[in-house]
Amino acid sequence: MLKTYSYATHGANSPLAPFSFERRVPRTNDVQIEILYCGVCHSDIHQARNEWGNARYPMVPGHEIIGKVTGLGSGVTGFKVGETVGIGCLVDSCRACPDCKDNLEQFCDAPTFTYNSVDTHSGSSTYGGYSSQIVVDQHFVLHISDKLDPAATAPLLCAGITTYSPLKHWQIGKGQKVGIVGLGGLGHMGVKFARAMGSEVVLFTTSPSKVDDAKRLGAHEVVISRNQDEMQNHLSSFDFILNTVAAAHDLDAYTSLLKRDGTLCLVGVPDHPHPTPNIGNLIFKRRQIAGSLIGGIKETQEMLDFCAEHNIVSDIEIIPIQQINNAYERMLKSDVKYRFVIDLASLKEDVFG
Repeated sequence: MLKTYSYATHGANSPLAPFSFERRVPRTNDVQIEILYCGVCHSDIHQARNEWGNARYPMVPGHEIIGKVTGLGSGVTGFKVGETVGIGCLVDSCRACPDCKDNLEQFCDAPTFTYNSVDTHSGSSTYGGYSSQIVVDQHFVLHISDKLDPAATAPLLCAGITTYSPLKHWQIGKGQKVGIVGLGGLGHMGVKFARAMGSEVVLFTTSPSKVDDAKRLGAHEVVISRNQDEMQNHLSSFDFILNTVAAAHDLDAYTSLLKRDGTLCLVGVPDHPHPTPNIGNLIFKRRQIAGSLIGGIKETQEMLDFCAEHNIVSDIEIIPIQQINNAYERMLKSDVKYRFVIDLASLKEDVFG
């Protein structure tokens, strides 16, 4: 077994603290990875604090992982020691269901998530990227271009693919008007992708202070969503709106902005349900409210290649692991532009039992 160092929480009200555990020795198809950077996702907070009601403790969060290959199973092809690679939200799936066969592993009925999940081989909990190393089946390991900054690439493994996947699914491109609701870890990536895909991009925010930043990131226009006049100016004009806000709110304000056959896609997961939408607002224009998860492994690699081609990475603030609890509190106050990324070299400074 491989001695591994990490930060973990032992309960919903417990701070993250040093924790050591053992990873498996690489099996035939496994890749062993030294973790260099791990992004901090808002879902890490939801999970660590059991806001979704499915927490397994101790929990080592983190599913936006960039690292270097340090070992290979005898059956691994396509990766080499020393290569920079990525791990996202999934480390296994059934490989046999229709979703898996369609390269949509995120919809598998029996996925194994990078943390707070059950390893189907051992029955033990999976531990994530707030750690010194990880061992993952090669199918779920992603190639990272040397054109991309490794630290700023880490959030692409969740925030990136979560916004890229629905934009690709609804075939966003030139000639379309696209709205992005919220300018956080997800929203800032949505703006970058929609702009790179050639669409007209409008950012919706409640914060006037974010106007200049949204335009810097690629938005053609910024609408303050609390300003009814600004909202009214866009009635029935959007082909697609990507809603990244992870808090319950009124969806009718956005469905009314859609054209006939337009789609409001939700990717933020609130801890309380949204108010019930006005059905008449949908049926009289054949509008739809949809949802999207992350992406499959094939699409995630496509997204990473797209980012390398268009020079897209996340806007980040790098922190040592010792600041993770403070980072959580800052995230809840939206005090980050736009993603914290942990430099895992800082783990070496701690003393582990």
